Amino acid sequence: MTELRSAGERSSRRFYVYNGGFLTQARLRRILALSGYRVSLGLPGRGDPVGVWGRSPTAHRGEAVAARRAASLVRVEDAFLRSVRTGRDGDPPLGLLIDHSGVHFDPSTICDLERLLLDHPLEDAALLARAEAGIARLIRADLSKYNAFDPALPAPAPGYVLVVDQTRGDASVTASGGDRARFVEMLDAARRENPGRRILIKTHPETRAGHRPGYFQPEDAGGDVAFQDAPVSPWALLKGAEAVYTLSSQMGFEAILAGHAPRVFGQPFYAGWGLSVDERPLARRGRALRPAQLFAAAMILYPRWYDPCRDRLCSFEEAVDLLEAQVRAFRDDRRGWVAEGMRLWKRAPLQRFFGTQRRVLFDDKTPEDTARAQDRRHMVWAGKASPGSGAVRVEDGFLRSRGLGAELIPPLSLVCDTRGIYYDPSRPSDLEQLIAASPDLPADQIHRAERLIAAITAGGLSKYNLPSGLPDLPPGRRVLVPGQVEDDASILTGCGALRSNQALLQAAREANPDAVLLYKPHPDVEAGLRQGAVPDAARVADRVLEHVDMGGLLGEVEEVWTLTSLTGFEALLRGVRVVTLGAPFYAGWGLTSDLGEVPGRRRARVSLPGLVHAALIAYPRYRDPVSGLPCPVEVVVERLAKGEVPRPGPFNRSLSKLQGLFASRAHLWRK
Repeated sequence: MTELRSAGERSSRRFYVYNGGFLTQARLRRILALSGYRVSLGLPGRGDPVGVWGRSPTAHRGEAVAARRAASLVRVEDAFLRSVRTGRDGDPPLGLLIDHSGVHFDPSTICDLERLLLDHPLEDAALLARAEAGIARLIRADLSKYNAFDPALPAPAPGYVLVVDQTRGDASVTASGGDRARFVEMLDAARRENPGRRILIKTHPETRAGHRPGYFQPEDAGGDVAFQDAPVSPWALLKGAEAVYTLSSQMGFEAILAGHAPRVFGQPFYAGWGLSVDERPLARRGRALRPAQLFAAAMILYPRWYDPCRDRLCSFEEAVDLLEAQVRAFRDDRRGWVAEGMRLWKRAPLQRFFGTQRRVLFDDKTPEDTARAQDRRHMVWAGKASPGSGAVRVEDGFLRSRGLGAELIPPLSLVCDTRGIYYDPSRPSDLEQLIAASPDLPADQIHRAERLIAAITAGGLSKYNLPSGLPDLPPGRRVLVPGQVEDDASILTGCGALRSNQALLQAAREANPDAVLLYKPHPDVEAGLRQGAVPDAARVADRVLEHVDMGGLLGEVEEVWTLTSLTGFEALLRGVRVVTLGAPFYAGWGLTSDLGEVPGRRRARVSLPGLVHAALIAYPRYRDPVSGLPCPVEVVVERLAKGEVPRPGPFNRSLSKLQGLFASRAHLWRK
């Protein structure tokens, strides 16, 4: 996609506009620039296109100039996956529809999308596989054009007829000849054709937000008709519907994807292809299409999707990755948070992660009362959670940073667990549930995890990504023993009687008397910030490796012995055999040799891509350190590989040393 960006910018043409939105909306201008159009003012010359926004009230200005100057006219509209909230709420679009023939909702001319649907073969197996996977993913992730709804809200009891309202005066309605009378006619048809059934009028998100009125009035409800204006998932509403009626709403398109043949009273792009029951059919649309073909044209081939983190055009799938990350953050954070147990230096990074909707409140005295009084969610740093706490537990993710948390480097990923926490096997966790469900992942998500494994291993990435080289290692079968912080919560909760680095090292030597035993102390222990030193490690191990790059080291060993270290998981990514003596999250699923006691509830046999999808894609949240946006894991992997991440300053290093000194003194005092 880098080549696409560069080519677009090199071949950019002046794009003359007469609508202020093109000038004031930075995202809009950027997508156009990457697509080869440089927004300009003035009068077009020979070959210069004029740009207008769809059929907006200001479009006539550009239309008139284009006609007088014999210039080509390009109509621009939002793509069908737009944003979290509406544009009137300030959210920029994730993609654009740039059409040289018309506009997708106006049947008076054949637009570029309709031309695709009429003439493109739409039979390529790979394209249709992408389309099928895309449909399934949007439904599974509850993604729509606008996404400020709550998937947790229950849908009405199934068995109703869904009638979709739209905003009054919307261009897609007027282009189809729609007005108040047409909507009333549609409602009357729904009543007449479905006698005795409940009818729900689905309110448009902009009407619900108070921006624009709809066509239906309060007097239209009553008896068997009710308004559905709660922010319920559109996919949940479609699942429970017996029939769907629409004039030209995008929800009619989604109804087709959900398996309906909607009754259509306008002439939107999805009507006329044998997938809907059309009140006003268009004779020129005689081709019979399958839902996957319609989706392939409308969602994969037609739009220009944009990646705001990498600042480039991207594929449909990458756009969904980005939207899914943004929607997840919105849905998690929309009520706001009360946080407890957070060290002072962590509060700014937590505010950036979780405070985009409402600022996070930090309260260590009465967090539950504050959360209840303000209807906020309650989070706690996992290691500070009290038994029986109902708070969401927060911890660092598994691709954390380039540098140590003990050096006050902010994390690029965090996990939020509503059941427990990944390192504590005494109770189920959200991660454990995700791993157990991973055998049911669709093929596209398995392939995504496989690509992620390849990117991580090619980049030599690990949790902390400390820059260092590799010494010459002795020849032979090499067994790596990674040391851990001995008072770490994963040791305290995830190990039995054997829970020290010394005991682990000795057990590995006894089981591998002829192997080349390599011992690597934990970076926090090396830095003198945490406990876990093994003074006589050199008497047991063949080599003690300090300040060594873990990502590179794992490529030089055949086996890893560990208590609960994340190194075991990182070794699995590289095809290294792993022996566990504790119960880390990745043990018990058939991928490791487990000598410790693993919870019996881990019965599922999972694949490595399934484990990776759960641990690195579905479980954590990521924040891009460059754009500041919620992002998918692939962006963070790229940042880590390129070194585009925060680095410790002198203040961080001094404060971390002071923190380590206090921790060491406290440990000696406890002894």
